[in-house]
Amino acid sequence: MIDAPLPLPAQREPVPALPTILYVDDEANALKYFQRAMSPLAHVLTAMSVEEGKRVLDEHAARIAVLVSDQRMPGAYGNELLSYAWDRHPHIVRILTTAYSEMEHTVEAVNQGQIHRYIQKPWDIAALRMELKQALALAQLRSEHAQLLREKLLVRQRQAVANRIGCLYSLCASLAGPEQQLPVEAYLSAALTAGVIAPEPDWLLMDYADLVASEAFRSTAFGADVRQQLDALEAAHPGRGVEQTIDLLLPVFGAAVRDVGGTILFLESRLLTEFLEAPTGTPVSSTHAFWLASLLWLARRGWSLQVDASEQGLQGKVMQAEPALTPDHLAAWIEQF
Repeated sequence: MIDAPLPLPAQREPVPALPTILYVDDEANALKYFQRAMSPLAHVLTAMSVEEGKRVLDEHAARIAVLVSDQRMPGAYGNELLSYAWDRHPHIVRILTTAYSEMEHTVEAVNQGQIHRYIQKPWDIAALRMELKQALALAQLRSEHAQLLREKLLVRQRQAVANRIGCLYSLCASLAGPEQQLPVEAYLSAALTAGVIAPEPDWLLMDYADLVASEAFRSTAFGADVRQQLDALEAAHPGRGVEQTIDLLLPVFGAAVRDVGGTILFLESRLLTEFLEAPTGTPVSSTHAFWLASLLWLARRGWSLQVDASEQGLQGKVMQAEPALTPDHLAAWIEQF
């Protein structure tokens, strides 16, 4: 007889972790009373001075949802701690409480946006719990909003890199001329080998239109620099030979590269990725412009510089250029970033 399988116990929904409140007060009894009252709602951390509160805040800021501080304490006022939290940990909801009529400091803190609520002592326990429930709900909304912004930022970061790759192709096509080999694949291969960190636009300081405008001016300045460097290369080295390629790169890159038996060793990977990953407001260096100009100079002669990872670092060697890039191939490169 085959035993029937035992039914598995029903899976329970995971219990959500309680949020954390930091309460700062120099009165030990007030700390104990607050902990007992709030323990059903949240974990409660405590501190007995503004300085101790700052230390606890910095150590546990990632998990603290609400900061509650008494106003009058030896050495410093509570609104100093709330201002400290506002500057360094703005995601935390801040509440001020006091038994004294320190309205001047309280109104100043409210007007400056440093506190969410002002609660007068002695507390009505039911009202206090309601205030803290609302503060915790606000902290949760802020956390969810921040997560949505992070997800949106990741998408925008990928879009920024994709747009820059498209701009790179257009730039190379305009400089190389019709029917010329383009060094886009050599550039992207080197950047991918070096590792690209996607740029992080500051969405608090610029909206999408600002970003597009800033990127356009940045790309235009980079393109003008590349054209100037390419013209100089062609004037100094108009022949078809490419034997001197390593010698051309050494004085421009300086200590960041080394000649290793007819190949070039790149000691600073960021020099190969700058256009793709530097922040929007940061101009692209002339060294990086020379890097693209040298790839264009090689491509006009049917050659390329292939960069691979080695035990010593990123090593480049002159090779025959790859076939012309197709739209599908360019799209595949974009996907890799």
